[in-house]
Amino acid sequence: MKKLLFMGLTLIFLLNMLPGLISAKGNTQEQCISQSEVKFENEFRRLWIDHVLWTSNYITSATTAGAEDQKQVLSRLLKNQVDIGNTLKPVYGEDAGNKLTDLLKEHIVIAGKIVDAAKNGKKDMVNQLNREWYRNADDIATFLSAANPNFENEELKKMLYKHLELVTDDLTASLEKEWDSRIVAIDEGVMHIILMADTISEGIVKQFPEKFKK
Repeated sequence: MKKLLFMGLTLIFLLNMLPGLISAKGNTQEQCISQSEVKFENEFRRLWIDHVLWTSNYITSATTAGAEDQKQVLSRLLKNQVDIGNTLKPVYGEDAGNKLTDLLKEHIVIAGKIVDAAKNGKKDMVNQLNREWYRNADDIATFLSAANPNFENEELKKMLYKHLELVTDDLTASLEKEWDSRIVAIDEGVMHIILMADTISEGIVKQFPEKFKK
């Protein structure tokens, strides 16, 4: 009798658990992402990591006496901005992709001027260029938030400002030959840019789910 009672209680318990198990299975299926989404998000992340690493390489070239590859590194860095802009074209169109590229190229050009001014001890010029740099970050945030309702302008600004701060840390450490600090700045820069890239790519997928079904 006790055995039958135990079996009965066990059966009731399992039946009560069944809807939850089915729901969990359904949620798991709903959370599966498509190959196109994985490909897009991975490529977007890779390009932004390249953005940080090639920026850092440019700082190295520009601040190292006798370095002869500054022109080539800058060319590669500018190409990265074209590549990032091109990722938007399938979803936002040619003009939008080119607009982002233009904004990002401006970001790089200003950064290059900051590196040159800082290297030559021109503090007033650095301060003036920094204001232009942050204004450009505002323009990028405005462009992205206007294109996608999933993006909050202020949140994008915070992420872009943090990126600028970490690039500045990289440059400062390089000029002061604080190599351990520079490693930390680069590592933090990569980690932050992954977060930023994922935030943007996830917002794009959310805005255009039909483009990422397969």
